[in-house]
Amino acid sequence: MSRKDELSREAARLFAAKGYHGTSVGDLAESLGVQKGSLYAHMEGKGDLLYETMRVGAEAFHGALDSVPEDAAPADKIRLALRAHLSVVSEQLEVATVFVQEWRYLEGVRLDEIVAERRRYEERIRDLFREGRDLGALRSDLDVAAAALLFLSAANWAYTWLSPGADTDELADRLYAIFLDGLRGYSTAE
Repeated sequence: MSRKDELSREAARLFAAKGYHGTSVGDLAESLGVQKGSLYAHMEGKGDLLYETMRVGAEAFHGALDSVPEDAAPADKIRLALRAHLSVVSEQLEVATVFVQEWRYLEGVRLDEIVAERRRYEERIRDLFREGRDLGALRSDLDVAAAALLFLSAANWAYTWLSPGADTDELADRLYAIFLDGLRGYSTAE
């Protein structure tokens, strides 16, 4: 692993644990066992590391969503998307944590780029629900935006309770069942 990759990984770990503003360049240097000044050979400032973490997160989430087969049934695409999303959170917990929490601290063009990537991802999730609704696999009155918001809220906040490296497929399938079948299920009316 290159020094820059090591620095990026350690920055993600510290940003996840302490927040972007709670992490200093001195913290990074101490954690890596190097002099603070030596880090500037690999970055202009701490913002570079935040941007790199965000870029890695965006690529990971989009890449995971790309793995959902186009020819899968509409509702199954939602289940597989949830599996893919939770897998990224579990496998890259620190990056996912930073991606969800710290993006607001980017500035200028970098902020614009990451916000655009986040919106593009959200739109891709909405498209899954829209497709399911339009093809009759989901209720015809489905509020696509609300469904996507619920999906993303549950999936994004998994970083707060999911164990690193956890097997997430079974969990994703349970969440999917609650999500699609509802809490009431097939019980009789009271």
